[in-house]
Amino acid sequence: MTDRPLDKSAPSTGQPTRREIVASGVVIPLAIGLGSDATARAASGPASTTMVSVGLTINGKPYALSLDPRTTLLDLLREHLDLTGTKKGCDQGQCGACTVLIDGRRINSCLTFAAMYDGAQITTIEGLAANGTLHPLQQAFIDHDAFQCGYCTSGQICSAAGLIAEGRAKNADEIRELMSGNICRCGAYTNIVAAIQQVMERS
Repeated sequence: MTDRPLDKSAPSTGQPTRREIVASGVVIPLAIGLGSDATARAASGPASTTMVSVGLTINGKPYALSLDPRTTLLDLLREHLDLTGTKKGCDQGQCGACTVLIDGRRINSCLTFAAMYDGAQITTIEGLAANGTLHPLQQAFIDHDAFQCGYCTSGQICSAAGLIAEGRAKNADEIRELMSGNICRCGAYTNIVAAIQQVMERS
């Protein structure tokens, strides 16, 4: 569809121009060009979703949940259970701010559906401390000033806990390589590596 001339004396085609549509704020649905049934379905909104039952143990506490199967683990933790220590950074699995431990294995919670882990044991940053005592990694991050703004810190610490449990990193270079999925926009990498090394040496 082409724009009509701005000259108001020009003959009208009876259809709105693109300029008029944009100015009016009307959103053209993607269903244009489909059959009438498809257009009606698109206009009526998304179909109702069947909820699924999921049983999870999070930080040692059992939960029986009824969830939309599209709910990510990150959104479950933050929006449903108010465990906001796990951060939403890029929401694309690229920054690591949402890292949690599932059965001891580190994972980006923004990229996985909660329903996939029925019966799993999940540990978030809130579950690392025990009986009021900080986890050794939490204390090491304080000792080495391994954070600035702190936004990535919960993901860094959970990822480091998984890294140590894996037992693959033996030196600073290997720590840096295996922690490369966790981004610190403040650039505290040297101190983060030092904190992890401290805990590895004392383990």
